[in-house]
Amino acid sequence: MSNLSPEWQAMAKLVSQFYAKADAEPFREPVDWQSLGLFDYPQVIKKPMDLGLVKKKVNESKYKSIHDAADDVRLIWKNCMTYNADGSDFYNLAQTMAKKFEEKFEKLCAQNDVGGYSLEGSNVDEPTIEDKRAFAKCLYKITKEELGKVITDLENKCPKALIKNSAEDEVEINVDNISPMAFREVVDYVNSCGAMGSGGGGGGG
Repeated sequence: MSNLSPEWQAMAKLVSQFYAKADAEPFREPVDWQSLGLFDYPQVIKKPMDLGLVKKKVNESKYKSIHDAADDVRLIWKNCMTYNADGSDFYNLAQTMAKKFEEKFEKLCAQNDVGGYSLEGSNVDEPTIEDKRAFAKCLYKITKEELGKVITDLENKCPKALIKNSAEDEVEINVDNISPMAFREVVDYVNSCGAMGSGGGGGGG
């Protein structure tokens, strides 16, 4: 533990803080699906993950980067939200944990001068105004279901990018508030929907 660099010490501390939270009890150890009678769990959840395992792997320096460790933590919340129904206690708990984790992790990266990540491990550049405009236009071209997925992703990874109007039950996306890391991910998703670059398709305003 003492051999860890400052950023890894901060990451180990962050994981330990989440592990110690009273609400984290369901996430500390592997889901004991057999005892709980959840016999479809292994079919639904292909890669189980828990905070105890992440904590152990961080302390044993098993991850290449703190972003890899963060991805495993995200997988814990994602698994819970995949298996449990939207709106259920476990789903809501995982969603709350996910938001808190992203806020703390973003702060940790800023304090330790760790850049955003991409899958190759290189830093993610700040999106240009053109990138943001192109992305905003594309949001009109994707389906409601796809837009819902973008909003859910942003809610988990960058909640400050969403402006909620509870009176009209609407959500607006403030493109300027999306972190470079989250921007890259949602742009990749919108690209996969075929909306960016392909001037065509799917009805306008």
